[in-house]
Amino acid sequence: MQLTRAADYAVRVMIYLAAMPRDARASLVVLAIATATPESFLSKVLQALARAGLISSHRGQAGGFQISALGQESSIRDVIEAIDGPVSLNVCLNAGRPCSRKSWCPAHPVWAKAQSALLDVLGGARIASLAAGGAVVDISTRFPLLFERQPSPEPSRGPVPPSKGAHKRDR
Repeated sequence: MQLTRAADYAVRVMIYLAAMPRDARASLVVLAIATATPESFLSKVLQALARAGLISSHRGQAGGFQISALGQESSIRDVIEAIDGPVSLNVCLNAGRPCSRKSWCPAHPVWAKAQSALLDVLGGARIASLAAGGAVVDISTRFPLLFERQPSPEPSRGPVPPSKGAHKRDR
């Protein structure tokens, strides 16, 4: 079994968001830089995390993404399953589908034991605990312009008409 890139990026984002101050939000650009993830791909990952209720998305100048209470309590398993669905080491272990070879396959107990161990490890790794470990890089010091809120431009009043005495070359 190999973790998908989407699930890997989702775990990175969740840890980054969990390490941020409470009620803080991060833009897509900031999250892409902080997690070394392509923006176009990351937006799809963020949508899936929001659908699962692990993060929330806010529009506008003060908008961005922020971890939810459910996200703070989530495990790596929860994050992976929000992106890829149930974690399964082998097709014979998929929930809801009984394995026709289970009774006589010598490998089945090994797969089942490995699956159980994998789920225990992923389920025990809490996002908040990983974020509290202190290894999350604060990119605001390396990219300060990303974190400055620019004032909104004044509304346009339309084109300014030339003055009556102006020459064509002055317009």
